[in-house]
Amino acid sequence: MNKKQGVLLSRRQFGRRAAVATAGAALVPATALLSDANAGDIANQAQSPTGLSPEGQLEADSRYQQIIGLYGSRLDESQKTDLKKMCADLQPTLERVRKFSLENGNAPALYLKPLVERDKKPAGTSKKS
Repeated sequence: MNKKQGVLLSRRQFGRRAAVATAGAALVPATALLSDANAGDIANQAQSPTGLSPEGQLEADSRYQQIIGLYGSRLDESQKTDLKKMCADLQPTLERVRKFSLENGNAPALYLKPLVERDKKPAGTSKKS
C-alpha cells in the first residue's frame, strides 16, 4: 500500500482497474485512436520492431498509455519499462485468442475427457494374502 498521495489501492482494486483498462482498450477501434495524418503512416508500415502488426502495436501502446495515465505516478522508470514490455508480450496472445472462432451454441469445456480409454479392473478380483 502506498500512502504518498493519501490514496490506498489494494492489489485487487489494481487488478480490476487494469483489467477494465485492457478491456476498454480492446473495444476501441484502432482507426479511432489515430489522427488522419498519422493513420496513413502507420498503415504503410509492414511490421513493428517487436514483430506485431501495426494494429497490434497501436493497441499495446494504447494499453500502456492508459495504465501509465492511471498509475504512472506510482511507478518508477524500470517498472514502466517492464510494463511496456509486458504490454507488447501480451498482444500476440490476445490476437490468437481473438482469432479462435466460437459459435453461440458451443458448450464450455468443463470436463476433462481423456484421449486414451483405460481398461477398468473388476472390483472383486484383488488378491489378499
